[in-house]
Amino acid sequence: MQGEGLKRFKIPIVPPTTNKCIRFPNDVIERVEDSIKEKDCTFSAFVVEAVRVALCNLEEEKDMKD
Repeated sequence: MQGEGLKRFKIPIVPPTTNKCIRFPNDVIERVEDSIKEKDCTFSAFVVEAVRVALCNLEEEKDMKD
C-alpha cells in the first residue's frame, strides 16, 4: 500500500530508565489520578513530564539571571 502520508516504520528507541521510589502526599496522588483519568497516560509518565517541565523552567530562570 503506497500513497500520500505513508509513514515508514522505525523501531522506537526506549531510553534507559532507573526505578526510584518516592513518596507523594495523598492529595497530590489524587489530583494526578483525577487529571489522567480516561486519558492514555500513566502516573509515571505524568510525573516524568512534570519533572521535565520543572527542570526546563529552572534552566530558563537561571539563564535569565545570568
